[in-house]
Amino acid sequence: MNLNRSLLAALVLAMASGVVVAEEVCSASATTDLERLYCDVVAQGGGQGLPSQADFRRNQPQVQALLLRRPAKRLGLSVPAVTTEPAQSKPAPASQASTKPPKPEPEQADSQPTRFDQLADCALKGERIVCPDRQFKLALNQPNRALAPGVLEDQNRLGLRPFQGDRSDEQQVRAYLSGAYDRYIPKMLAIGLGANTMSFTAFHNAFHTLEDDGVDFAERMERTFQLLKQDKLNLTVQARYHDRLPENLALCEVINPDIIVCDNVATNWVFVSRTQ
Repeated sequence: MNLNRSLLAALVLAMASGVVVAEEVCSASATTDLERLYCDVVAQGGGQGLPSQADFRRNQPQVQALLLRRPAKRLGLSVPAVTTEPAQSKPAPASQASTKPPKPEPEQADSQPTRFDQLADCALKGERIVCPDRQFKLALNQPNRALAPGVLEDQNRLGLRPFQGDRSDEQQVRAYLSGAYDRYIPKMLAIGLGANTMSFTAFHNAFHTLEDDGVDFAERMERTFQLLKQDKLNLTVQARYHDRLPENLALCEVINPDIIVCDNVATNWVFVSRTQ
């Protein structure tokens, strides 16, 4: 009996030691206030529903803050304001430059209010992009009362299809990600998170990082989308996190006739037609 008790005590001690080590590793590898808060939340038992530390890091700081809001609040911890560029943000290496590939002109392009990949006749004016036939306004995060009915319910899915091509064929990858991104942006706008979107560069890098680790990109993006919807139901979000704006239209890309996205790798901006 004493031997069994000793073995049980040793097992409990080993398990406890393993937890302590894991917590220390998490804290030691944290490089931002949000990553440190993530480790604190997990260490205090509030990590249920949160992604792994590696997956947490792949999100933009604004999304990280949103994911942490609810568990941190339960534990009485405050979430730091996201007001500056993340220190670790760096442009993608030249070998992984992630500019979206040109899209083919639609068959009825002449009837489109704004031609795909053509902003030459438009002007960037602060929080607006003014084109000859319409204007686009900077999208902010929206309160739930401003959303369409049902968009935060379980049945509203991001719905990206899994990648089934050759990952060594960059043309296939970019074509897949271009279509996926064109779905992702309107879906984020629909749940009121226009100021929380990933840049296409971040989207591209997340795809390779996840798939390199054997994780299905489409499935992981779906899980993140569902978590964001849950938090949006229960938490208020800031309308915006900074006052920065794109420097010029060379940073911008037409997603569809009603949406233009601009980014400088570190920051993403979404502009929406006033007809939306």
